[in-house]
Amino acid sequence: MKLSVIGVGYLGAVHAASMASLGFEVVGVDVDHAKLDALRAGKAPFYEPGFDELLAEVMPTGRLTWTDDYAAIADADVHFVCVGTPQRRGSHSADLRYVWAAVESMIPHLRPDSVVAGKSTVPVGTAAEIAERLGQSDGPVVVWNPEFLREGFAVADTLHPDRIVVGVPEGPDGLRAEQVMREVYAAQIAEGIPFLVTDRPTAELVKVAANAFLATKISFINAMAEVCEATGADVVTLADAIGHDARIGRKFLGAGVGFGGGCLPKDIRAFSARAGELGVDQALTFLRQVDDINSRRRDRAVETARELVGGSFRGRRVCVLGAAFKPDSDDVRDSPALDIAARIHNEGGEVVVHDPKALVNAESRFPALTYEPELAAALAGAEVVLVLTEWRDYRELDPLAVADVVAAPRILDGRNVLDAAAWQAAGWSFRGMGRAHG
Repeated sequence: MKLSVIGVGYLGAVHAASMASLGFEVVGVDVDHAKLDALRAGKAPFYEPGFDELLAEVMPTGRLTWTDDYAAIADADVHFVCVGTPQRRGSHSADLRYVWAAVESMIPHLRPDSVVAGKSTVPVGTAAEIAERLGQSDGPVVVWNPEFLREGFAVADTLHPDRIVVGVPEGPDGLRAEQVMREVYAAQIAEGIPFLVTDRPTAELVKVAANAFLATKISFINAMAEVCEATGADVVTLADAIGHDARIGRKFLGAGVGFGGGCLPKDIRAFSARAGELGVDQALTFLRQVDDINSRRRDRAVETARELVGGSFRGRRVCVLGAAFKPDSDDVRDSPALDIAARIHNEGGEVVVHDPKALVNAESRFPALTYEPELAAALAGAEVVLVLTEWRDYRELDPLAVADVVAAPRILDGRNVLDAAAWQAAGWSFRGMGRAHG
């Protein structure tokens, strides 16, 4: 069986290489020549742990090729659509221009017996629209196979996911497509990984519903952090206590500066927008509050840092540790860390940003900030330090050693990952998010 992957960004490149590692012949198609050149050279065009090693394993086999020529997909049996669906400019809705461009480019090269498997996160109903454009009765079968990748764990999540969801149409075509997809994922099914077959609308909803739930959980604990700050309670201890309840669990109960990235923010907004289009917007009104709480945590981080330096950032050297929206990634899309850094810069702060992997992407987004690749140099002379991405490098900082290089021992732990007692014992003015401070 031969597979094509349309769109070789973060999702598509990892999926293509992973499928090739399982023995399939795979062709990845994109219009971005910089990405294609990097991938042909065996180098990831983004930072993802383990991906360079995967490319080094599969590229010599000859099973994986990268091209900008859609004609190369003509003999493929399954076509995975992995293009981006960013937030539409001036709207909360998803921008599907790349989906439709991919579909139109594919049409001349599709066989009636092939399967088009969408993986991009799209508004519910998109699969049916694609099927209509391809020809409901005599075109390829359209299924929806949502992705559940976590940045930093994308290779493992592709090869060993916690579930596989495939949405198929009714009737014989759907049954045939299901069997094809079972063949694609035979290795995972053999591991005992659940293979869930649904209708297409349900499959389209799974990813956005999951992200909406996770975003809600994060904003819930951040709302509790606001209450803790007002009462002197400790949100970390609170999260530990309620997390022992099996119905709740501890994951995604980390209070701090909130979520960012290319998925949760845009997905909950697009989900709300789609609900409005369907006339059921009241069902998802709470997601607006989830988004608002998330934004308030960035406001609160700036306020707390300002308090630490005496009420004004003007002329103050501020060291921001972290630019990526999460560790083990170079993704700076909707990054709370960069947003907070930019706000402090706009208030007159002399902001220096450090990140182990994301500085190039960060500088392209916010060129006015100062970026320092050496951690010690970034910390040198700082009048306040903000930990805004929970990289291991920052979690393992020695408070006594850092005190020797900064101008003033003041720190805001925006991710609640530091040992507050140890930093305070070392003489630091320490503030967390939703934590009592001394």
